[in-house]
Parts: sequence; structure tokens; C-alpha cells
Amino acid sequence: MKEKLENRSQWASNIGFILAASGSAVGLGNIWKFPGKVAAYGGGAFILCYILIVALVGFPVMLAELSLGRATQKNAVGAFRKLNRRWTFAGCIGIVTLFVILSYYTVVGGWVLKYIWVYLTGADFGGGATQYQDYFMNFVSSPIEPLILGVIFLLVCIYVIVRGVSEGIERVSKFLMPCLFVLLIAIVIQSVTLPGAVEGVKYLFTVRPGTVNGDTLVGALGQAFFSLSVGMGIMITYGSYVPKKENLAKSAGVICAVDTMVAILAALAIVPVVFVTLGADSLGQGGGFAFMALPDVFGRMPGGVVFGCLFFMLLFLAALTSAISIMESCVAFLTEEFHLTRLKATILLTLPMLVLSAGYSLSQSSARGINLPWFDFHEGLQMLPMNAVMEKFTDNLMIPLGALFFCLFVGWVWGSKNAVREIENNGEHPFPVKKIWSFSVRFLAPLVIAVILYFTLGEGQGLS
Repeated sequence: MKEKLENRSQWASNIGFILAASGSAVGLGNIWKFPGKVAAYGGGAFILCYILIVALVGFPVMLAELSLGRATQKNAVGAFRKLNRRWTFAGCIGIVTLFVILSYYTVVGGWVLKYIWVYLTGADFGGGATQYQDYFMNFVSSPIEPLILGVIFLLVCIYVIVRGVSEGIERVSKFLMPCLFVLLIAIVIQSVTLPGAVEGVKYLFTVRPGTVNGDTLVGALGQAFFSLSVGMGIMITYGSYVPKKENLAKSAGVICAVDTMVAILAALAIVPVVFVTLGADSLGQGGGFAFMALPDVFGRMPGGVVFGCLFFMLLFLAALTSAISIMESCVAFLTEEFHLTRLKATILLTLPMLVLSAGYSLSQSSARGINLPWFDFHEGLQMLPMNAVMEKFTDNLMIPLGALFFCLFVGWVWGSKNAVREIENNGEHPFPVKKIWSFSVRFLAPLVIAVILYFTLGEGQGLS
């Protein structure tokens, strides 16, 4: 019996879908982690590897998720169950991953709000040689303030989600994404026109053969999967809202291109500035880079207060668009599987998530001793701070594992031929590279993901 889907939410326009999906992909990983990884892995060599991986692996996996979502018109769990009940677990992996990610994403969103306020009020970080490090560590170790700011960030997400797909997510994305681009381009112009910035630009785009090695490749692999929002089921949910008339392959290509362009622009915004002020050795990775190293950079440059304010506003927009997509995927699961209203589903999601968020925030201070076990084959069983375990759980295990199951399901269980029929909409949108795409989904992408899992679980290497 054919299911009735008349009341299924849909994107009001294709540009709205592309902006919303691009907003999901463009997140914290693009704005602060990508510039740090470009520097750590040799500049142009890393960018070249990243672009190739996005084209050969990231795009195929994203398109696989989108096709699965549009074909079934279901959330991540419902999509698998509809086509093969025995694979429902694959959708559950995605939902669990998203729930954990959102619980710490909101905390980091609160950090960004704090730094926006700091720069709006004059950028007073205290004094001394380690003022920026001390300020950040004192703030994140506070038991109350980071949690309150995280809740504020979460309330903004809830407001958008409760309004629905077209009236909430799409409308907000149409406003936020252009704002993000304007801010990013403004920062890039200011960065590359600084005296001496040309050396940073040269470093960024010069490919040095000696820097192309296994570490560069694995770093690019991890960054691509984390950055594109694949392997979590977000694109299944977003794909389920896409009308049949839209060209799915073209949309996926545009989303990947936008995400890659933002990452490269972010590197252009940050790397030359760091070269000018602190030198190449000061480029780092992770949250410390954004909240400790960059304020030091901004403090050393003319107009640094304005530059810093613009940067953290940009970071806020990137964090918000990604958090909205994560929450929507979880809410879609609850509304469709348990027949709840969007408001009830959001409340049900938020309450237990706040407990995890509190654990993530409070465990920033090792003195509290909030630890959890973590195992990999390199270090064995370890007791690590809860915040570190939560990030390893999602980034090192669940995201690549989810992507692997998605590829195996689309390529071998549902079948790449069925997926191609959905992508082409029975011939309406010809897909010239369908054989290459099918090969990637069935063979290349699973192999690459297996390599990622080897390094994360076998060698204990962090990818995000």
C-alpha cells in the first residue's frame, strides 16, 4: 500500500534547500579547524588532498544520503526501516551520533556568544603573557556561565526548529548564509591586505611534494567527513524534504562546492593574519586555536577588536546553521516515529541533552574528575575527561561507522541502480557520472572509511 505523504514538509525552493544543507555542512570545522589543519599538514598539499577527497568520496556519500532520504520521504531511522528493517540500526547510529554532537555543540556555541560579547565590550582579557589562555581556561572551567550561554544558544535553535522546515529552517538559512558569506569575505579582504600577508597566501596555496604523505591524507579524510555533515543522517532528513522535480546530483555538487569554498576562504581569512603576527608555528588546531591563539593574533593587529568581533560573529553563524540541522534531524525522528508535535519532540530531546551538555561543560576542568572510559587498540582502555570521550565517540567512531553503513546499504542492499533511478528521477535529470558514483559508493568510499577507522581505533588518531 502506498503511504500518504501529502502532509510531508518540503523545501519551498531549491535555493532554500541548498542554503540550508550548505549551512549544515558549513560549521565550526570549516571556520577554525580547517585553517589549523592546512597549516599543520603543509598548506597547498592538504588543500589539494581535501578537494580530491570531497570530489571522490564526500560527494558520493552525500548524494547517497540525499537519494535515500528523498526516495523514502523519511527520517534517518524510518528511511532504513522502510527499505529493509534489518538495517534500521544504521539509522539509529546516526540519531545517537547527532544527539551527542548537539549536546556539546551547544556548549561551544555558548563559548562563541561569550567571545562576541567580550569583543563588543572592548576585548578586555586581563593582562600578562598568558592572558588569552588564562581567560579561556577560567571561563570554560566556570560551573555556571558556560552552561547559561549554552542554553541561550540552544533556545535560538529551538525557536527556528519549532517554526518548521520552510517557515523556520529555510527562511533563517536564506538570511544567515548570505550574512556568513559577507562577513567571511570582509575578513578575507582585511586579512590579505595586511602588510606581509602575501607570505601566508603563498604558504596556503603552494604544494610542496615532501608534505604529501599518509598523515596529510588521513587529516584530509577526517576533515572532509566531519566538515560535510555526512555519516550522521542529516542529509537523509534534508533529502526527504526535497521535491522530486529537483536535480539531486546538481544540488549535492553545489553543497560540496559551497562547503569547500567556505573552508578555503576561512583559511585565507586566518592563515595570512597569523603569519603576519605570530608566524607559521603558531597555527594550531581545535578549540584552543579559535579561543586562545586567534585573540592573541587579533590583539597584535590594527583594528583587531573589530576583526575579532567579526570573526566570532562568523563563527556563531556557522555554529547556528549546523546546530539547527542537527536538531532538525533528531526532531524529525521523534515526530515521525512517535507521532509527537514539533514542540513536544523538541522539549523531549532537550531535557536529557542538557544533562550531557552539563557533563561536557563541567568536565572541561580536570580537577572535577568527571571521567569516562574510552578504548582504542593503540592506547587500550583509558579513563579520559567526559568532554574528550564525547568527541572521540562521535568523531573517531560513530561518524565514520555511520558513513560506512550508509554506503554499504545504498551500494549493496538497496542497490546503486535504485539509487541512480532516484537521483535521475526516472530519466528527468540525467546523471552522466553514475558509473563512477556507483563505483565510489560500493567500493572506494567504504575502503576510505575503513582506513579512517583503522587510524582512529587502531592508531588512536583524532580526526577532528
